Amino acid sequence: MWRGLYTAASGMITEMKRTDTLANNLANANTAGYKRDEAINREFEPMLIRRINDGTDRGNVTTFKQFHVGDNLPRVGTLGLGSYIDEIATDHSQGGFQTTGNPLDLGISGDGYFAIDTPQGVRYTRNGSFFRSSRGEVQTINGQRVRSVGGGPINIPGNAIMLNVTPEGEISGIIDGERQVFGRFALVSFGPDPRAVLKQGDSLYYPQEGAQPQPATGTIEQGVLEQSNTQVVSEMVSLINNYRVYEAGSKAVTTQDSLLDKAVNEVAQVSG
Repeated sequence: MWRGLYTAASGMITEMKRTDTLANNLANANTAGYKRDEAINREFEPMLIRRINDGTDRGNVTTFKQFHVGDNLPRVGTLGLGSYIDEIATDHSQGGFQTTGNPLDLGISGDGYFAIDTPQGVRYTRNGSFFRSSRGEVQTINGQRVRSVGGGPINIPGNAIMLNVTPEGEISGIIDGERQVFGRFALVSFGPDPRAVLKQGDSLYYPQEGAQPQPATGTIEQGVLEQSNTQVVSEMVSLINNYRVYEAGSKAVTTQDSLLDKAVNEVAQVSG
């Protein structure tokens, strides 16, 4: 009975963590560049069950015309011992584009990340909602500097008009009637392995140890933002299903607790 209690409780803990993941996806359904997470659960190693008394008595029911099971006790089956969250995997599939008309709103079509300078070092993002700071530098909404191909900032003079960003990331504008190039956005990739970058928060990613940035194959779309790839209806259905599974685990814990109560207070009671 103790094992059943622990098994049901582990399932409830698993569903609690899955609920947190689904809730975070829904909370970021309107966050530009957000990639949904999925909780991947794994079962604890199941236990093989055998009939323990067979094979010890040659005259029992397993003996028939000199046949008996011997030392190989008959298998009843396997007993599950619960589950746990093995990994929070990120779905890096492409999100849809929303037109904003802002020349510094950039969406990445295909593979790639923008490089951002942060206090923790270089980080990467798919959120291309950028602004021009008072010093002329292109920054994120959190005031973090966007890196150019050379690693430096991208400076836009205050009198620049008609900004244009090419699919390769080159940004230019017109100053005094002439078009000038101000820099080129660093667009990097980490290969086909989706686990090469991990989430840090605020739409930022950091590379796993050993992962090296390389030129990306994606292109940049100007005046649009990549939306979250979260499907609200799908996440809500998963959330309802998750609640039902959690509720079933809760009832199993209640049942196991009731059985333990009877075992202690009724079955084990000594008559005087």
